[in-house]
Amino acid sequence: MADDVRVEELARRTDTSVDTIRFYQKRHLLPPPRRVGRIAWYGAEHVERLARIRELQRQGFSLAVIRRLVEGELDPADEPLAAAVAGAQAGDAELLDLDELAARVGVPAALLEAVAREGLIVAQQRGDETGYTAADAEAVRAGLRLLEAGLPLPELLALARRHHDATRAIATDAVEMFDEHVRRPLRDSALTDDEKARRLVEAFRTLLPTVTTLVAHHFRSVLLEVAQEHLEAVGESSELAAASAEPGWELASS
Repeated sequence: MADDVRVEELARRTDTSVDTIRFYQKRHLLPPPRRVGRIAWYGAEHVERLARIRELQRQGFSLAVIRRLVEGELDPADEPLAAAVAGAQAGDAELLDLDELAARVGVPAALLEAVAREGLIVAQQRGDETGYTAADAEAVRAGLRLLEAGLPLPELLALARRHHDATRAIATDAVEMFDEHVRRPLRDSALTDDEKARRLVEAFRTLLPTVTTLVAHHFRSVLLEVAQEHLEAVGESSELAAASAEPGWELASS
């Protein structure tokens, strides 16, 4: 076709590197080019697909979700829900790589690698970019305060591992519950795709902060309860007196 171009020209026209175009092809985000002998030719559909990919990346979608969207594998009602999930993940405008995060909090990158392996901090993915946020930096600073208080690093990392595993299991159950009792009934309903999408996004935006608040409140309450039981069993009178002055102590004992 007269309008077909080589990969170098496609890269120039779309402001995309040749390596990125080939990466997208390997990830099945781009349809294969038309081949004449050993020469690959790209057409208007590739220009349009690259523009679509770039727009979806700006919305925060991962490449895995983008592939399903451009291939038409996701239900139309699911795209706004996926956008809401991506938007909730995005948070801070800036993503930091591990070295940048280490420099920001003033700790060796090797230590942060260990922390990340245990799930204490979790990298976010926005499009083809992966990194950490200012909230992760604050979480690391909180961990440093625990170390300064005298808690040993190996035991903290082991605790973080158990917490991550338990939290992920609970999160998986919560997502499956949302899918079974909210998403699937809405998708199977007679509502229009636009109305299904609106209700799905509304449900997600209501449930995410609600579940987050409930989990945080429950963990704090249980932590206080366990701390009180421990102090009542082994604590000195001066320790009990100091603890009883802390906010929430009375609630733990009630």
